[in-house]
Amino acid sequence: MADSKGIAVDTGLVRELAELLDSTNLTEIEVKDGERVIRVARTAAAVTMAAAPSYAPAPPAGGWPAPPPAAPAAAAPAADGDFKSHPGVVKSPIVGTAYLTPEPGAAPFISEGASVKAGDTLLIIEAMKVMNPIAAPKGGVIKAILVSSEQPVEYDQPLVVIE
Repeated sequence: MADSKGIAVDTGLVRELAELLDSTNLTEIEVKDGERVIRVARTAAAVTMAAAPSYAPAPPAGGWPAPPPAAPAAAAPAADGDFKSHPGVVKSPIVGTAYLTPEPGAAPFISEGASVKAGDTLLIIEAMKVMNPIAAPKGGVIKAILVSSEQPVEYDQPLVVIE
């Protein structure tokens, strides 16, 4: 098939590439054949986290400045080994950097002894320049905060204990 400028377009190839996008969950494919280039792309679906009502602003270009002095409870987090099997432990769903405040100089999302409701933001994990709020899976009282602000966290690492 040729368009108004006389360029031959292989619609069968375009359809095959579109099907390949769907079957592989890719967002873009480009094929070059001499001077001819065929690019098929689609917009990636937005990934949302259940019960994540809001997002914190991106950090400044130089990263987060030093956090404000932490509350005594957060200054010395308990060893996560004490809580790994606790039924109320909230674990990190991703690898990244934990932030206990929505922005530098702001009050922390949570503190030990504070009550939270299901869906409340507990902290943020930055991964690949994306701020990911970590929501409380259930309501209760914060028994322990196991990470400090700007601490690197691993997948499945205990972050907070809710009772």
